[in-house]
Amino acid sequence: MKERKAGYVNGFVGILVVLLCAAAGAFFFVQQQFIISIPCILAFVILVSGITIVQPNQAKAVIFFGQYLGTIRDSGMFLTTPFTIRKTVSLRVRNFNSKKLKVNDVEGNPIEIAAVIVFKVIDSAKAIFDVDHYEEFVEIQSETAVRHVATKYPYDTFEDVELTLRGNADEVANELTRELQDRLQVAGVEVIEARLTHLAYSTEIASAMLQRQQASAILSARKKIVEGAVTMAQMAVEQLEQDGTLELDDERKVNMVNNIMVSIISDRGTQPVINTGSLY
Repeated sequence: MKERKAGYVNGFVGILVVLLCAAAGAFFFVQQQFIISIPCILAFVILVSGITIVQPNQAKAVIFFGQYLGTIRDSGMFLTTPFTIRKTVSLRVRNFNSKKLKVNDVEGNPIEIAAVIVFKVIDSAKAIFDVDHYEEFVEIQSETAVRHVATKYPYDTFEDVELTLRGNADEVANELTRELQDRLQVAGVEVIEARLTHLAYSTEIASAMLQRQQASAILSARKKIVEGAVTMAQMAVEQLEQDGTLELDDERKVNMVNNIMVSIISDRGTQPVINTGSLY
């Protein structure tokens, strides 16, 4: 099915014609001219069944005895084909919040994930005739797409991985939007945006993963501290040698570097030992 424009005329013109038919039927009925009165009354009944009102941002699909005639997208009052069924479809932008789904990421870790889907109907014929209850179709397909995207990427990584669910929210949202559009195209629905609203480890592994993240953060911080300590020790030795204030042999250089490294890397404040000289 594909949406097409239905035939209709301005509703106020239709109301005028309907009123004229009603007035003519009543007039000729009083005059007992039934040959003219009955057709006028029949015309009134037929035409009045074609009057329909379309609200803003709505569409009405016109169905005549099982045949799709077209869709009225303009808002207002119209006169369309009589004795037709008009099914209303909302064209407004709507949100769908998925439930918190429990899935496994690409590494097999159980996670909780949820998303919000912003969509609207762009083809009323597909939404009505190609799927059964397109709102439920959007809901089911959205949850399926969220599950599928969640299984393609890791929640987080402690290695060099390009994409993660937590670290690349925009890329994951774009991937989810593309997949949803492919799934919902059959229902005449356009996906405007899709974004994750909830992302967390499942409760059974949340504590272990938190410890892993903390350990990774500590190791990363230690690495930075060691790199800085080495740089500072090198600068201190080079500065002393350039100034010529002290002449240090290799053993004294090693001791000084060791002291600087210990004082910088230590978790607690260092206890300096002051050398006041030798007794001998």
